[in-house]
Amino acid sequence: MILVDTLPLYRRITLNRPDRLNALMPEMADAMISALDDAQADESCRAVLLTGAGRGFCAGQDLTAIVDAGPDDIADLLDSYHPVIEKIRELPLPVVAAVNGVAAGAGCNLALACDIVVAARSASFVQAFSRIGLVPDCGGTWFLPRLVGTARARALMMLAEPVTADIAAEWGMIWRAVDDDRLMPEAQALIERLASGPTVALGLIKQALDESGDNDLADQLDLERDLQIEAAETPDHAEGVRAFLEKRAPVFSGRRD
Repeated sequence: MILVDTLPLYRRITLNRPDRLNALMPEMADAMISALDDAQADESCRAVLLTGAGRGFCAGQDLTAIVDAGPDDIADLLDSYHPVIEKIRELPLPVVAAVNGVAAGAGCNLALACDIVVAARSASFVQAFSRIGLVPDCGGTWFLPRLVGTARARALMMLAEPVTADIAAEWGMIWRAVDDDRLMPEAQALIERLASGPTVALGLIKQALDESGDNDLADQLDLERDLQIEAAETPDHAEGVRAFLEKRAPVFSGRRD
């Protein structure tokens, strides 16, 4: 249900149910958790690229699995999906989503959980939950208002209207929209750039941004100080300074020591 490719410096995870627009099943969540754990455990892996097979990124939950589902069944489903969102956010590596088609419901929020999202111009994003009388999940009510503001988030969730990739980029929902034939080349260039970067510092940037929403300014300044100390102790910091002084491009190792 997913494909995992181990490439130099990064892993590519592909949602692989193209006949169902990569609609989610609990088994896919388990496989994604395992793939992300493996990426984190592999010292040679410095970034993760997430995409979908076929003509869609992810159509959200496979509705055939919840036709007769009761409240307890829905809760069990979310208990299987939510750890994937948490793992993406906690992963001390940059995660890039390459959205190659529709990203709907939980599939939309799976993409928004990633650090950087690049989408094909034919792609669309839709909070489809209200169409079937449900509430956005997989972090949608947390991610979307922080990305596009409360007014737009409320309308998108209540009306369940799709947003094109170009509008998503204009609103700040995603990083960039590109021509369809440029999606994977752009995503590959982006992930290779990140994977060649100062991995520890990138992970600390991720942590600082995620904690900023709950901190006041004083707490955030303290956090920045503590994370800066941690970053300053890495070989990549020393290499970055040397490269600057020597007027050359840095060669980062991604190591902590």
